[in-house]
Amino acid sequence: MTALDNATAAPARRETDWSIAVAAAAMVVFLIAAPFMLYPVFVMKALCFALFACAFNLLIGYVGLVSFGHALFFGWASYFAAYSAKAWGLQPELAVLVGTAAAAMLGLIAGRVAIRRQGIYFAMITLALAQMMYLVALRVKMTGGEDGIQGVLRGRLFGMFDLNNEMTMYVFVLAVALAGFFLIYRIINSPFGEVLKAIRENEQRAISLGYKTDDYKLVAFVLSATLAGLAGSLKALVFQLASLTDVHWTMSGEVVLMTLVGGLGTVFGPVVGAFLIVAMENYLAAFGQWVLVIQGAVFVICVLAFQRGVVGELAARLHVRL
Repeated sequence: MTALDNATAAPARRETDWSIAVAAAAMVVFLIAAPFMLYPVFVMKALCFALFACAFNLLIGYVGLVSFGHALFFGWASYFAAYSAKAWGLQPELAVLVGTAAAAMLGLIAGRVAIRRQGIYFAMITLALAQMMYLVALRVKMTGGEDGIQGVLRGRLFGMFDLNNEMTMYVFVLAVALAGFFLIYRIINSPFGEVLKAIRENEQRAISLGYKTDDYKLVAFVLSATLAGLAGSLKALVFQLASLTDVHWTMSGEVVLMTLVGGLGTVFGPVVGAFLIVAMENYLAAFGQWVLVIQGAVFVICVLAFQRGVVGELAARLHVRL
């Protein structure tokens, strides 16, 4: 790199760091103030889905792999977290760890089956695996079948903080979600993340440079599944419920919608997309099934008017990276 390249690269890097820092600070301030302006359970639900969408975006936005079966990890993690809290009486932090570990294990198994395929074949394999596990959830005794696992105890965090208090529960969910967001940001801006982007742009060239791309994609898949499981585990405690809805294929479609509306391959896009979709479901619930039609219309409008998503389009207009 020449001296001129160094001189131009440094300001660009500082501008990127500045824009990310400002956006992150604005997000944190909003999330701290949110429970005082909005219903705390609504914000916690949005945070869980925001983490889920960011985990999915790690796979589709930075590796270029489209999974139609991410509800498998989100839903089964919620089952394991709910079951371990209710049946085994584990403390909430341990229940979340159990759910997250279950999602990681399922991600490893599903990843080894699907990762050697590309494009539509990869997407169809992930969808098929998710549907298989949906049928398992429908039949096995552990999940409660159509009734799900109800009456999950939130318990006391570390044996000290009562999570039945809404504000205490909110602080816990916010802390875990922010930690998840930061972890994802570090992953995509690490040398490992740069290899993932190289695979997305030109996998054959990455192979020619000596990278074992299947191994990198498998690690990314497992990381995405693990973080999706973390989101599902939190949701089970927030609503004190784990149900078939969380493992249904429509949940996989919903996280795709959140990511695309917010901005594919952006840091904050999935968070914005998740809040928009959850807000529509919450505040337009009176319209019943018409909510799906409205979501479809919003998706079409975003595709036509905001081809890079809400955050992606905003970042392009401001000439920054968000």
